[in-house]
Amino acid sequence: MNISEELMWRGLIKDTTFQDLKWLDTPRTFYIGIDAGSANSLTIGNLAAFLVAKRLKLAGWKAVLLVGGATSMIGDPGGKDEERQLKSREEISANVAGIESQIKTLFNGLEFQLVDNYDWLSQLTYLDFLRDIGKQYAMSELMQRDFVTARMREDGPGISYAEFSYSLIQGYDFWHLYKTFGVEMQIGGSDQWGNMLSGVPLIRKKENVEVQAMSIPLVINRATGKKFGKSESGAVWLDPAKTSPLQFYQFWINTDDEGLETYLKVYTELDKSAIEQAVAEHLQDPSARKGQKLLAFEVTKLVHGEDKTKKAEQATEVITGSRSIADLEPSILDEVKNNLVSQKVKLPFKISDSLVSTGLTSSKSEAHRLIESKAIYINGQTIDRDEFSFEDFITGVLLLRRGKAYKDTALIELEN
Repeated sequence: MNISEELMWRGLIKDTTFQDLKWLDTPRTFYIGIDAGSANSLTIGNLAAFLVAKRLKLAGWKAVLLVGGATSMIGDPGGKDEERQLKSREEISANVAGIESQIKTLFNGLEFQLVDNYDWLSQLTYLDFLRDIGKQYAMSELMQRDFVTARMREDGPGISYAEFSYSLIQGYDFWHLYKTFGVEMQIGGSDQWGNMLSGVPLIRKKENVEVQAMSIPLVINRATGKKFGKSESGAVWLDPAKTSPLQFYQFWINTDDEGLETYLKVYTELDKSAIEQAVAEHLQDPSARKGQKLLAFEVTKLVHGEDKTKKAEQATEVITGSRSIADLEPSILDEVKNNLVSQKVKLPFKISDSLVSTGLTSSKSEAHRLIESKAIYINGQTIDRDEFSFEDFITGVLLLRRGKAYKDTALIELEN
């Protein structure tokens, strides 16, 4: 399967400036940019686009990966309802460093050119920008951009000149990268399409050359109809300090059945036959969640490595009751402790009190009702009593769970 066929099969092409997708099958040089104004980490929303970049690289394309040290000082207005809070150069530099590290991990030894647009945009004078770039764009064209019309509508918040100029700066980036590295295509999320189009006509006018752009569709959670990539606690980050490997693994293992095939195509490096087999096996017994387990393992391995993925897998098996907590080595037990609500108790102590204290139930009456209906588990086994026993504690801890989900589990420690 060539790269155009693979990207189409995986559902990774939305908009293009070229009509024949086979144009992708001749390797050239592309670039993808990432904003560094929000945080020092990529999210799984960014991950989808960077995996497209990796697929192009594996197909023979040369990759230029741009971190927006300069554009992040302004803030991309696309998809935003109001002006961003400006960040200092120091904050943005720290964010750039964190993102660069994650990109290197994702590309796992593959060669690419990493650039920061602060290196050239900081040298550009305002007059040069107006003469070389501003003269090339008609106001009528710029006013039709989606993010501009949304912000300029009657009840909209408006837009500053700085954010209005963002797409021109992105066009300049493409021109600079064409001249410096021979970049012929920009890729990015579909919410960036308006900005991505800025460089194509600019390079045509300045260099009399046709370059291209390709957008990647946003991944939608089919169960909710909303943009995919948020957990109950917010964004799912690639930085383990923001989203631990266990939390990351748990996000994927709890994904919806409706979107499983899409997530396997977008977020894993499994080939067509492996994905089709996984989907077929999942459909035979969805309750076993074999497809989600495969998805969780593959994506977590890409981001955090195989060792941390196996530990997250083992910890999950304990949390869901399919493995005894006694089987866990101390480092994995520590991972479980760090990622669960916990409580220390002295015996005698009522289970219903712990259910309320840890937030697993909203009241003691609800706790009593769930205990009576055998919907509460200790170390994976249902209970019908309202008091802990010494035997419940394995090496001084137990897992108290309501149902199967990670978010409905608490760790109870026996206090000496």
